[in-house]
Amino acid sequence: MKRMVLKPGKDAPLRRFHPWVFSGAVASKEESIVDGDTIEVYSREGNYLATGHYQDSNICVRLFSFRQTDADLAFWVEKLRNAYQYRQVAGITSAASTNCYRLVHAEGDGLPGLIIDVYGKTAVIQCHSIGMHRASALIAQALQTVYGDRIEAIYDKSMETLPDQYAQGLENAYLFGEKGEQVVEENGHFFQVDWETGQKTGFFLDQRDNRRLVATYAPGKTMLNAFCYSGGFSVYALKAGAARVDSVDSSKKAMELTDRNVALNGFSGNVHESVTDDVMHFLRQPGDGYDIAIIDPPAFAKNISKRHQAVQGYKRLNALALQKVKPGGILFTFSCSQVVDKPLFYNTIVAAALEAGRQVRLMHDLGQPTDHPVSLYHPESSYLKGLALYVE
Repeated sequence: MKRMVLKPGKDAPLRRFHPWVFSGAVASKEESIVDGDTIEVYSREGNYLATGHYQDSNICVRLFSFRQTDADLAFWVEKLRNAYQYRQVAGITSAASTNCYRLVHAEGDGLPGLIIDVYGKTAVIQCHSIGMHRASALIAQALQTVYGDRIEAIYDKSMETLPDQYAQGLENAYLFGEKGEQVVEENGHFFQVDWETGQKTGFFLDQRDNRRLVATYAPGKTMLNAFCYSGGFSVYALKAGAARVDSVDSSKKAMELTDRNVALNGFSGNVHESVTDDVMHFLRQPGDGYDIAIIDPPAFAKNISKRHQAVQGYKRLNALALQKVKPGGILFTFSCSQVVDKPLFYNTIVAAALEAGRQVRLMHDLGQPTDHPVSLYHPESSYLKGLALYVE
């Protein structure tokens, strides 16, 4: 296996099981190493440290093993079995009223660059690194070994998440089986999941626990679900007895999916309205306020260079949203921008509340569910931040 050697002292993070090697830490590497290669990383003294996938970028190696391995089928079976067993212990794989969950959460499961979501009997693989994509056939075989006949199809949806030059000529495709049932159940709620053309892998599984929390406050209330995508929060609120829910998204396709999911759960336009509009534009319109407002935008910043711009965006958005909440109402606000950490997000919402001139109390500090685990050695995998705020 090809080798890379680190500069003196740059091996300390790897000895603490951090899964990234930054390009500035590299003393030397074999000239034949190319993007996607599986390589071994060594200390200046010649001691083996870890194995990972190389990619010519700031994070130049994403490490998936801290013991030497050939990364063969047996290795991938062990890794996926470990991920499955964690979710067994957490009670996710055997939940009576939920058949969709995340099986692999990248660094959180020791597999940087790999996401696997399970929707009923279909597994959706999404690779974020060339190395993981080159291993996708083995990963699909390992999935079949771990799941047996509980998985009938495996869909690779990596084209959108791989580097542009590499992704040219690639197509998303089934690695095993074919398209099957696309309706899943989550906590007794039913959703149509479009893993072929929808956002991410088709559904935002990371909001499962937060949707259930919103439902506890929804009976008899009016609610705004902004950036609703497929209407997850809307369906939970309606089923809990909300008086009325308005769902807003700028995507016409998302609103059509929301309408299908609302109808799938037995509700109609009498208690639900879909609005295709830019959320900021919608929030600026006059009208009655809401008892509950959900603000769950896509990531405003993909890298640190965009962080300041993202913070200003979150501030403007939440200042407007706070004005839409009736006195005694609740704002649930979220950020999935990894480069905006929890303290920065909190302080941004404080600034928004001051700008809105509202008295606000923190009710819940929110995050991602147990099937989106965070490695103790890689706190960066804690990306979803949320606040439930009581607004006077």
